[in-house]
Amino acid sequence: MLRGKGAVLVLIGTLGISALVGGFYGPSLRASTTGANSMEQSIKEFSQVLSVVQQDYAKPIDVNKAIYNGAIPGMLLVLDPHSTFFTKKAFSQLQEDQHGRYYGVGMQIGPESGRTVVIAPFPGSPAYKAGIRPGDVILEVDGKSCKGLSTLQVANLLKGPRGTVVHITVGREGWKKPLQFTVTRQEIPHSSVTYYTMIQPGIGYIDISTFENEDTASALAKALKALDAPHLKGLILDLRGNPGGLLNQAVQVADRFLDKGQLIVSHRGRSSPERRYYAINGNGGDRVPMVVLVNGGTASASEIVSGALQDHGRALIAGTTTFGKGLVQTVTPLSYGTGLALTTARYYTPSGRLIQRPYKDISYWQYRFDPQPAPKRKAYLTDGGRVVYGGGGITPDVKIPAPKLDAFQTKLMQAGVFFPSIGTPLEIGVGDFTRYFLGQRPDITRDFTVGPSVIKDFEQFLTREHISYTPQDIQQNLSWLQWKIKREVFTSVFGLDAGYKVDLDHDAQLEKAIPLISEAKAIYAHARVMDAERAAAMKDNSR
Repeated sequence: MLRGKGAVLVLIGTLGISALVGGFYGPSLRASTTGANSMEQSIKEFSQVLSVVQQDYAKPIDVNKAIYNGAIPGMLLVLDPHSTFFTKKAFSQLQEDQHGRYYGVGMQIGPESGRTVVIAPFPGSPAYKAGIRPGDVILEVDGKSCKGLSTLQVANLLKGPRGTVVHITVGREGWKKPLQFTVTRQEIPHSSVTYYTMIQPGIGYIDISTFENEDTASALAKALKALDAPHLKGLILDLRGNPGGLLNQAVQVADRFLDKGQLIVSHRGRSSPERRYYAINGNGGDRVPMVVLVNGGTASASEIVSGALQDHGRALIAGTTTFGKGLVQTVTPLSYGTGLALTTARYYTPSGRLIQRPYKDISYWQYRFDPQPAPKRKAYLTDGGRVVYGGGGITPDVKIPAPKLDAFQTKLMQAGVFFPSIGTPLEIGVGDFTRYFLGQRPDITRDFTVGPSVIKDFEQFLTREHISYTPQDIQQNLSWLQWKIKREVFTSVFGLDAGYKVDLDHDAQLEKAIPLISEAKAIYAHARVMDAERAAAMKDNSR
């Protein structure tokens, strides 16, 4: 945790951190000598280059921007994809994300065609209670026009001291005049646990969307208590799309499921002595069989949890191979409110796996979007004797590929007709059809179904938006369309939780993961037998 100017924060990191840098790896850098003299010479040469650029460049330059947005990030990018420099604004946002709360109206917003639109109000937030809907276009905040403003600028207008009032003017499909809302800002908790529920009798489900918040472990504890975890027959822990976050939160989450004293993770680096993290509290005898769902968006801290549970046989891992980020960043506050996240160590799962995938000699975009495992992956053994591999993420015990969109579905998603599904980025679509539909039929109840009349409205919408389709496109994708439409309508009218429930009811990977509970139970039982045999052997050898 941050404790003032000189304190540091151990951050396993997220995919988002690397996204702040962008670009490609620079050319290989070579130096003939090392040490103080070489550093002094390099600094001198940099100063000379900066001086010439400042004096002779074709247009006047912002020196601070050239250094903070160019030179420093460029230097870090040569090292690895996750060492990052934070400007004052970015560092402030990082700290806000870690605390998991802020003062505002409580809604997620995003860009669309030069405008800022509401993606979704958080359940129970002031925006939700006021009646602001997904798809509303934010026109003014306190009388200030939002035309031409970035999403970040609009977000800053919406935030403010607790208890203060903000006037929000929005445009809504089907309404001739703008709608005005008077909203009182409150503290907005943003929980790491996105959703939890009973998906079948005796089978619980928990979705952890991030480890960036300092309350991730406590939010998990609340969810487990609500689900009456000790009496569950099985638990699905969903880490799909979880980009990672704080090391201590990953350790505490793993601690909640492992036996007391079991190793969770270790990390070491050139100037960072090895440190090993063990389960301090343990599961207290709560040994509900677990399946952990993962995919290519599961990274860093979420890979620590997945790797620890897999190595100890505590859970069966299902889905697709995870991202493969095994680097640890230490975040240091700098002067002027800026910060530095520098890779100081690599972490290893209990079996000894380094799951970091290759990043040398490839572009940032190849690293970020085209994951490749290490050419030669070293084999390791779990507590139960199963073979697992390092280098290139966590390989699931059972592979469950995500359904692929066909050409028509892809066209609709790229056109922004629907929101993406849970666990995928939200910026590519804002539910245009939902705005159109609810503008005509605002009287939606919870027994709403997507029947022929709704599909007819959908076809009229596609025609209006000049999106080509055939009757065969509609018929072949009818069940998919019914799911997407119902999800969007329920999210808009009844809130995010209602939308999540509809999404889970049509989640093909989740559906295939539920029967794996019995296999997870067998794996865990075998690992415990093996642990007991090893403990007995060690006891005999010590006599």
